[in-house]
Amino acid sequence: MTTYSQVVQYVITGITIGGIYALIALGFTIIYNTTGIINFAQGEFVMLGGMIAVSLATTGLPLLCAALLSVLLVTAVGLLFERLAIHPLKGASIITLIIITIGASIFLKGVAMLIWGKDAVRLPSFSGDKPFHILGATILPQHLWILGITLSVMLLLHLFFEYTILGKAMRASAANRLAATLVGINVRKMAMCSFALSAAIGAVAGIIISPVTFSSYDVGTMLGLKGFCAAIIGGLGSSPGAILGGFLLGILESLGAGFLSSSYKDATAFCILLTVLFLRPRGILGRP
Repeated sequence: MTTYSQVVQYVITGITIGGIYALIALGFTIIYNTTGIINFAQGEFVMLGGMIAVSLATTGLPLLCAALLSVLLVTAVGLLFERLAIHPLKGASIITLIIITIGASIFLKGVAMLIWGKDAVRLPSFSGDKPFHILGATILPQHLWILGITLSVMLLLHLFFEYTILGKAMRASAANRLAATLVGINVRKMAMCSFALSAAIGAVAGIIISPVTFSSYDVGTMLGLKGFCAAIIGGLGSSPGAILGGFLLGILESLGAGFLSSSYKDATAFCILLTVLFLRPRGILGRP
């Protein structure tokens, strides 16, 4: 493989994984904008999406039905999490709520280990595993599914926040909670909706990445941290920033793993994060 085809291969791989990071970062951003909380259980929503979809698919359900039911179940988990762990603590500080999300992450990971064990599992590819070649790079059909679904989710989110009453209410709550309350918006209901939406997006990410990287009870931890890094790099609170940060992180991580060493793959994300924090603490598209 020539250097040119290597670069193309690494960039394509980076775009694929970057799409997943972007979806996870969007989940962080939605909850942060509405509640001010950084939800460190976001990675576990990704894990649950993949694991539940695999379990449902092995029972004989069609892949599409298994995926849709998995998204609905993980959305329900997000709703229950907000209702049982976040909603009752009306006067708690943001730090306390963030610590609760860390505890929820550990709890969900433990429950997943008890249910599914420690073995990695894989969801079947959506349209086979026969690769094809473009510019000397090898591409799996699942890579196209990941990119297509990622872009579709981003488009649907844009339409949701721009053209629906609920989406506009969530944007208003994110912009100014007091003003939103004064005009009759139930801010706490918007918080519930943000957790549900974030969980659904996380589940989609877990489902589409499972055929490529496999799923296990602990896969959400690192994916969640990478998504958080992407959100910070792009600018916490900025949806375009989350998308940009996710793709940028994925591409740079892939190039670093390819030309340096795959051993530094995970360290690359945090080195990029520290560099951005030193040079531009608010992120690339974040507000001052």
